[in-house]
Amino acid sequence: MSRIGYKAVELPAGVEVKQDGNVVTVKGPKGELTREFSDLIKINVEGNVVTFERSSDDNKSKSLHGTTRANFHNMVVGVSEGFKKELELRGVGYRAQMQGKKLVLNVGYSHPVEFEEEDGITYETPSATSIIVSGINKEEVGDCAARIRATRAPEPYKGKGIRYVGEFVRRKEGKTGK
Repeated sequence: MSRIGYKAVELPAGVEVKQDGNVVTVKGPKGELTREFSDLIKINVEGNVVTFERSSDDNKSKSLHGTTRANFHNMVVGVSEGFKKELELRGVGYRAQMQGKKLVLNVGYSHPVEFEEEDGITYETPSATSIIVSGINKEEVGDCAARIRATRAPEPYKGKGIRYVGEFVRRKEGKTGK
């Protein structure tokens, strides 16, 4: 059984929390995030410490308790530090480049694949074979990185494709000749 919901969240310097019913707004140096939480969980803001209490011990409240705390903590970390996902391209001729606000990928298709920057999400290409997706919303950063990876997921025979930095791709043997 998880006890994450009982942990308090300490607010770093420069982070403010405003609560309007079950709609919470977190404002910090990197930006502002707003989210509506379930009314089964009560959010208490006291100074720079935020605690979470559940209304009852039914399964729905128990599952939302830890989830609410984790989502709120991600909001606080996002507006104070931000999130980033790093991807790498492996394959002959695979490369990524920025053209203005567009990320352009050449990953073995007959045409380049383009991604527009979304609100709050930025792309960087420190080299031709690496991409950094960054932003303040953890869910959106992960979603954008997953969509980029899905354009050419790593294949198991040669390992070519787009993968997260540090991701292990299990390799298969392939055909054996006579």
